[in-house]
Amino acid sequence: MERTILHCDCNNFYASVECLYHPELRGIPVAVAGDSQLRHGIVLAKNYEAKKCGVKTGNPLWLARQLCPNIVFVRPHFDLYMNFSKMCREIYSQYSDRVEPYGLDECWIDVTGSTWLFGSGAAIANSIREKIKSELGITISVGVSFNKVFSKLGSDYKKPDATTIIPFNDFRKIVWPLPVSSLLFVGRATASLLERKCIDTIGKLAQTDRRYVKDWLGKCGETLWLYANGYDTSPVAAIGEQPVIKSIGNSTTMPRDLINYDEMKITLMVLSESVAARLRQHNLQCETVQISIRGTDLSWIERQEKLAAPCCDSTTIYLKAYELLKKHHQNGKPVRSLGVRACNLSLRRFDQMSFIPSVQKSRSHEAVEEVLDNLRSRFGNKIVQRGIMLTDAALSALDPQTNYHNLVLSTVHSQ
Repeated sequence: MERTILHCDCNNFYASVECLYHPELRGIPVAVAGDSQLRHGIVLAKNYEAKKCGVKTGNPLWLARQLCPNIVFVRPHFDLYMNFSKMCREIYSQYSDRVEPYGLDECWIDVTGSTWLFGSGAAIANSIREKIKSELGITISVGVSFNKVFSKLGSDYKKPDATTIIPFNDFRKIVWPLPVSSLLFVGRATASLLERKCIDTIGKLAQTDRRYVKDWLGKCGETLWLYANGYDTSPVAAIGEQPVIKSIGNSTTMPRDLINYDEMKITLMVLSESVAARLRQHNLQCETVQISIRGTDLSWIERQEKLAAPCCDSTTIYLKAYELLKKHHQNGKPVRSLGVRACNLSLRRFDQMSFIPSVQKSRSHEAVEEVLDNLRSRFGNKIVQRGIMLTDAALSALDPQTNYHNLVLSTVHSQ
């Protein structure tokens, strides 16, 4: 039986919510932006008036101002966006029990079994759009197709406030002429590699020999080839289905460029403590530590190594992160931001006693940090601090943020 999958994407979500609460901003260029004083000064979202001037998500504020001199920057209010996201999902749940979030502002909905009650996929999409508009005051674009990948393409195809249908019997005519970069999970590097192979559209990718694409991109390439040919069969997760956490990470942009390793140690320790605390919160341990380093020229590298044994203590994670930093960073080169991520996760369990000194130390650290977790939950994160954090109040006060890109989730049934 052919499925009917919807992908709902809130148009300019952050900016739309801000304009809803500030009517005086409607009709003028608006961008939701980070705090430039903390050097988080980039565009997080923009409305269509700003988009027409060439402003893009991720632009630094000075560039956005240059492109659009009369643009208005507003601070983000994530608690408000979370509330609107929840209300959107409550509306989606009126049409199906299979609603899978994809970030705050996007959701897949499997309405295959709901068409008997509410009409065709297009009719359901239009009904949802009208209900979101009338009840919440924002607009969404909806893609309707027979799988998740093409429904996502549909919601991006025409904006704002539109429904796009990509049917099974005619998907090649609509999908194949699109740029290969518009296909789900084709990032900048992958698109660049494919374009070097003269593959610049989804159709050319679909018509390329599957073995060649796998040779170029590995298993990921084979998956993209299947997507391009309409063979995505991944299900839409049910409401309340618990995701599998695949990695946990934090990153932060420092209030100033860091040059010497003594300063970088403080930031790495703050990040490592945050990552380790989240691991213990989810009863997980990691086998691999990964760091990311961004320079002042916005160059970016990511490196990882395995640990001697799985752990969830900040000391072991920090020591590996610092080792990776010294190994892969050019001494004296300024660093703008750092990130630490725990990968290859598994459930914590009572392992056999080890005689390896490093493993014994790690187990001792875990026991101590579990006591600290309890203290910090009762009296605040600053009740107990490491001595290294007292050497620089600005760096130790950093509040690393975990977002969708750092806390990587994969639904139980996804490919």
